[in-house]
This record gives sequence, structure tokens and C-alpha cells, in this order.
Amino acid sequence: MTETTKLPLTGGCLCGYIRYEVLEAPRSVYTCHCTDCQHLTGSAFSMALTVPEAGFRLKLAEPRSLECVADSGRVKLRWVCPGCGCWLFSTGSPSDGTRRVLAGTLDDTSWLRPTKHFWVRNKQPWITLPENDQTFETQPA
Repeated sequence: MTETTKLPLTGGCLCGYIRYEVLEAPRSVYTCHCTDCQHLTGSAFSMALTVPEAGFRLKLAEPRSLECVADSGRVKLRWVCPGCGCWLFSTGSPSDGTRRVLAGTLDDTSWLRPTKHFWVRNKQPWITLPENDQTFETQPA
């Protein structure tokens, strides 16, 4: 986060049915280049920020969960708006105490700068990653 970015961070789904607040500074901002994320986003990667479960608060309504098995073999839950289908965040199953909030659902995305990159073995060849960022061929432990 930049010094001008203030907590809480706010965001929500496309239709406005679900809103949320991030109450604690994100632990990290990362991109995921796995083929699931490429399919789900219709793009070359997804971008998310990790926050502790206690630092994330839903407002207005509850999302619905979609359970899937990741390329890594672990089970994860994607939480989406039941109205517009917007993917808002992910958790482990059972919850690992972390919310992985989809960066594009934030109201203000101007401060975002990923410094970690997962599943780079699947990244598109035209993407160049910054030299000093952390990269992982698959899912980090």
C-alpha cells in the first residue's frame, strides 16, 4: 500500500449486491498465472491481495461458494456474487485464516503493485516480470 492509501479499503461486485471492507493492510499483492485463473478472468492472470480473515468484513449480503480443486491439488473455495457471478475472494477449504481478495473488485486500484507471481510456468510468453519480484513455478508452500 502507498502512504496515501487509507484503510478501510472498500470494494464489491459488479451489480453492487455485495460490498466489503478490508480493515488491515494487505500482507501481499500477487498475480496467479495458473490456467484456472486465466480461464476464470478471461485474461493472462488474476491479481489478488492477501488479508487476514479478521481484517475482512462483508457488507450487505453473503456470497455463494464454488468449491474446486486447484492445479496444485488443494481444495479451495471461490466466493462469488449470487446475482452477477463476480468472483470476489478465495479461501482454503477449510479456511486457512486468509482471504485472497480479487484486486479488480477494489474501488481504488491505483495503488496496486504485485510483487509475487505464482504458476509462472503457465504465464503467457509476452509477459515480462520485474527482476526483483518473487516468482514461483507453481503454488508456493
